[in-house]
Amino acid sequence: MSGYYIQLFSPHGLIRFTEPEIGRDRDTGGQVKYVLELLDSLSKHPGVRKVDLFTRRINDKRVSNAYDKEIEVVNDKARIIRMVCGGSAYRPKETLWDHLDEFIDKTIRFIDDEADFPDVVHGHYADGNYLAGQISEIFGIPFIATGHSLGRNKQNVLLQEGLSPEKIEERFNMKQRIAVEESLLLTADIIVVSTQNIINTQYALYQNVQSGRFKVIPPGVNPEVYYPFYRQDMPSFKMPIEQEQALYRVNSDIDRFLFNPAKPLILSIGRADKRKNFETIIQAFGQDKELQAMANLAIFAGVRKDISQMPDEEKDILTNLLLLMDKYDLYGKMAIPKKNDPKLDVPEIYRIAARKKGVFVNATPGENFGLTLVEASACGLPVIASPTGGPKEILQQCENGILTDVENPAAIADAIKKIIADQALWEKYSGNGVIATNQLYSWTSFANKYVQLIDELFKQKDNKELNFVNKMAFGKKLSNAKLFIISDLDDTLVDGNNTRGLKEFTQWINAHADEVVFGVASGRNREITEAAFTQYDLPKPDILICSAGSEIYYTNKFIADKGWENHIDYQWKRDELMTELSKFPGISLQEDDAQWQFKLSYYVQEDFTEDDLADLYKFLDDRKLRARVMLTENKYLDVLPFRASKGSAVRYLSYKWKMPLEHFITAGNSGNDKDMLSGKSKAIVVANYSNELEVLKKNKSIYFTKHPMASGVLEGINHYLPQTNITRHQ
Repeated sequence: MSGYYIQLFSPHGLIRFTEPEIGRDRDTGGQVKYVLELLDSLSKHPGVRKVDLFTRRINDKRVSNAYDKEIEVVNDKARIIRMVCGGSAYRPKETLWDHLDEFIDKTIRFIDDEADFPDVVHGHYADGNYLAGQISEIFGIPFIATGHSLGRNKQNVLLQEGLSPEKIEERFNMKQRIAVEESLLLTADIIVVSTQNIINTQYALYQNVQSGRFKVIPPGVNPEVYYPFYRQDMPSFKMPIEQEQALYRVNSDIDRFLFNPAKPLILSIGRADKRKNFETIIQAFGQDKELQAMANLAIFAGVRKDISQMPDEEKDILTNLLLLMDKYDLYGKMAIPKKNDPKLDVPEIYRIAARKKGVFVNATPGENFGLTLVEASACGLPVIASPTGGPKEILQQCENGILTDVENPAAIADAIKKIIADQALWEKYSGNGVIATNQLYSWTSFANKYVQLIDELFKQKDNKELNFVNKMAFGKKLSNAKLFIISDLDDTLVDGNNTRGLKEFTQWINAHADEVVFGVASGRNREITEAAFTQYDLPKPDILICSAGSEIYYTNKFIADKGWENHIDYQWKRDELMTELSKFPGISLQEDDAQWQFKLSYYVQEDFTEDDLADLYKFLDDRKLRARVMLTENKYLDVLPFRASKGSAVRYLSYKWKMPLEHFITAGNSGNDKDMLSGKSKAIVVANYSNELEVLKKNKSIYFTKHPMASGVLEGINHYLPQTNITRHQ
C-alpha cells in the first residue's frame, strides 16, 4: 500500500471523535481539539494510508462509556485506539507518569497484533512525547513532537502565583515533565510549533533549545464548519437539521439571560481555567457603564452541570465569575451558559456574535497560539487579544482586530468600544479575518505541509544527523522473530579463558540472525556484561538480561527496557532493605560495582546453610519487606525486587513481544538460572552444571547435554530445532 501510516499519541484527557467534550475539564481543552482535527485532516490526505490516535482507555461511571471502547473507527483511514494504563478510572494527567511504560508495552503488542509497523510517530504534550519517543526508539522510525504547553513556562507562572517549588512538584510532577521536554529537543526529528513565538519565549527556556529541529505549522479550522456568518443568508445555502437545532439552542441559551438581546455581543470561550482570564473581561465590562449601554457580554467557560461537584480549581473559577456578575449587577446584560457542543454549538456561537456586530475577546496573556481567535475570525467576528504570544502573530498576519493589554480591564473596554462603535472598522476586521484564515489557517494547508515534511525526512535516509537514521529498530526484529534463544553467560557460554564451542555457537547464531533473537541472561550487572562482549567473541546481542534478572536491555547499545524497570519497582524498598540487612549475621555487602538500583549483592560466610536462608526470609517477612533472595554456589547472595528474576524477565519478554514461551530456548548451569529453566520454555542444562540444578533432572522436558558450555548450548539447540520452524543451516 502506498502512503504513510502515522501514529499520534495523546494519552490524557477524554478523547472521542463523536461529540467530543472539549472544555469539560483542564485536561480536555485545546490539545484534544487539536489532535482530533489533526487526525481527521491527515486521514483526508492522499499521502496518508492510515492514521491512528492512541489515547487512554477509561471505564469510569463518572464519564461516558464511549471512552471504554478499545477501537473507535473515525473513517476508512482513521481510528482512535484506547490503551488501559494506570487502571481504568479517569485521572489527571499529572498522575499518569508512573504508568506510561505500561502504555508502551501494550502499544507494542497492538502493533504486533496488527502486523503493521508505523512509518512515523507524533507525540502531543510531554506525556505523549514520552510515548512517541520510546516507540520511535524501538522501531527506528521518525519522531515528531508537539509540546502544546511547556513545563518550564508553566512552572514560572505557578511560582509567580505564589506556589512553592515543593507544592508545584507535588502537584504537577514538574521535574519529570521538564526532563522529557529537554530530551525531546535532542531526540525528535521534527518539533512542530504553532508560532515562532513559542520557540523564542518558551523553548528558549530549555538547555537543549539549540538542538531542536523546529517547524512552524499553524493549526487551522475546518472551513466546512467555521464559515462566515453571512453565508447562511445566501440563496444556495442549506442548513442541516442538526445545525438548525444547534443555532436555535445557542440563541435561546444566550438570549434567556439578556434584557436586550439585539445589542452587539462581546464573546469569550474557553475552559474554566485561571489562565483564560475571564474575570478581567467581566471587570472590563462591569466597570464601564458606557460599554454596558452599548453591548451585552457572553462567557462560555467550559461545560458544567453542578458547580459544587466540580474539581476545586474549576469550582473556584466559576464561582468567582458568578460573584463578579453579582458584584457589578450584570443581570440581563451578561450570559454565562452552562454548556456548549464544540462541534455544532461553538461555530454558531461565533456566528451569532458576528451577526450582532460584536467582538471576540481572548484575554489569555502569553497564549501559545490562540485557536479560538482563528475560529472566530473564520466566522467573520473581529477579535481582541494580548500583544504577546501567538495572538500577536495571528493578528499581524490577518489584520482582523486589536492587540491590547488583556490584564488591564480599562484597556480591554477601550478596544471593544473602538471596534463596535466604528461600523467601517468592524467590517474591515471582519472581512480581513475571513480571507486571511481561509488562506493561512486551514487544516488542509497544515496536512499538506506536514506530509511534505515527512517526505523530506525519508529523502534524507542517508543523513546521519537525523535521529531516526541512527536508531537500531530492534523492535521490528523482535516482533518478526521465530525463536528467542536466551543463555546464561558465565560457565554456560564462557568460563574465564575457556571458550569451548563458542566459535561454532556464534557462527550458528549469526547464520540464523534473520529469524532468531539472541540474548544473554547474566548475574553480571550492565558494566561487567558489557566488558564480557569486549573480551569474548560473542554474537551481537538483541537482548541482555543483567543483574540476575533485574535489568533488561536491547542491542549492544544497552537500551533500557523502562517498562521492566517500572514493573519490578513495585514494593521495592532498596534503602530500607540495605539498612536492615546490615544487621543480619553471616552476610557482607559486595563491592560498589556489584550493586544496582534493583539489586543488592552480598557475600555469605562458608558456614551459611539452608537454615540461615530460611532465617533470612523470616527476617525480611517480619519487617514486611518483600524481596527475592537468590543464593548461588553458597558464596553469593543477591536480593532483588520480588518480581525480578531471570525467569520473570523471560516471561515479561514473552508478554511484551507476543512470543509464546514455547518459542524460547533457555540455557544455564547454576541456581540463579533455575526459574528460567523451569518454565514453559525449551530448557537446556549444560553438562558442567552445578549441584543446585540436579533436582531438574526429574523434569523430562529439560534437556541435559553431554557437552559443557557453548558446545552444550549448541547441542541443546540442535536437539530442539526439529520442534521449531527454523531452517537448519549447514
